Amino acid sequence: MNDLLGPVAVGALARVLGEAGPGVDWVRLEGLAGKLDELTLRGRADLIADALVADLRGSVGAPRAQYGAAADVIRRGLDGPRLTGWMVWPVGEAAVSLALEDAGEDGFDDCLALLAELTPRLTSEFAIRRLLRRDLDRSLSAIADWTTHPDEHVRRLASEGTRSYLPWAVRVPELLTRPEATLPLLDALRADPSEYVRRSVANHLNDLARHAPELVVATASRWMADPDANTAWVVRHGLRTLVKKAHPGALAVMGFPPARVAVGPLELGSATLVLPDELDFACSVTNEAGEPARLVVDFVVHYVKASGARSAKVFKLTTLLLGPGESVRLRKRHAFRQMTTRVHYAGTHAVELQVNGVRHGLVEFDVSV
Repeated sequence: MNDLLGPVAVGALARVLGEAGPGVDWVRLEGLAGKLDELTLRGRADLIADALVADLRGSVGAPRAQYGAAADVIRRGLDGPRLTGWMVWPVGEAAVSLALEDAGEDGFDDCLALLAELTPRLTSEFAIRRLLRRDLDRSLSAIADWTTHPDEHVRRLASEGTRSYLPWAVRVPELLTRPEATLPLLDALRADPSEYVRRSVANHLNDLARHAPELVVATASRWMADPDANTAWVVRHGLRTLVKKAHPGALAVMGFPPARVAVGPLELGSATLVLPDELDFACSVTNEAGEPARLVVDFVVHYVKASGARSAKVFKLTTLLLGPGESVRLRKRHAFRQMTTRVHYAGTHAVELQVNGVRHGLVEFDVSV
């Protein structure tokens, strides 16, 4: 992915901005080609943004004039189709840097508007974070208007750019201490006609669940009391982490109250795995109640860490509706192979079933790497 902002992209950006801003000497931008090789995608975006800022500073005097010149160049670039793709990321970051140096109010507000203009070409979700950090309330006041914007990319930016734990993005501490601040945005967008936007709303809600679970459960419950055709999916996706953590309120909202079930012993295909391998297990689940039971069934793998201790990870298995006394046989194969996102260590692991938040029948097995 690093090459998404490689010499080809930098060269294309230099040509676009050279035509849009012929009065600016883009010497630093044009000299970047050999300086990107050892950097990550984020590092490349920052380096390119710094070069853009330096070139504009060198061509224009006062900070307010520097931001104004940058905004004019960017908007002229947007008049054609070539200012698009990953080059947009550092362009937005450069605009934000110059706007934050402008002591006046116009630069801040105009930069928010400029990011909304840029976001259909890629996304402004990363660049907007520093504006949120500078003045959250002022930013949210402008962003609220985006929830009715005709472009789905701008509506999505209202939700995605204000997520608490947006991947790759700088943290905005005030979003953690004031989790209720973005709820008006989610309320406005949760029934959006675009799945692209609704998925962002669900991910935003799931972010909030990490530090404000009761607020999230109350919000989801309120939405479910006034649903549309897509509410159930948005709520289910937004509560996914709380459901895996067996949060009683989240389970209740999703219609999975405590259940009287009997879970048969987990039967392993093999008690020893040699990577790469698969854990094969099966068991039965029986509804012991006198009424139908809605069940969300997960399985929990207790992985051995480098320290030798074990860490639990919950995975989805299935959802069921069992009549009184009804049983079902469940089976699952779970891959064990080394990945960049998960390193496996030798030792005694374990697996167990989780039904409506209650864990059953832990069984150990050995892994060799």
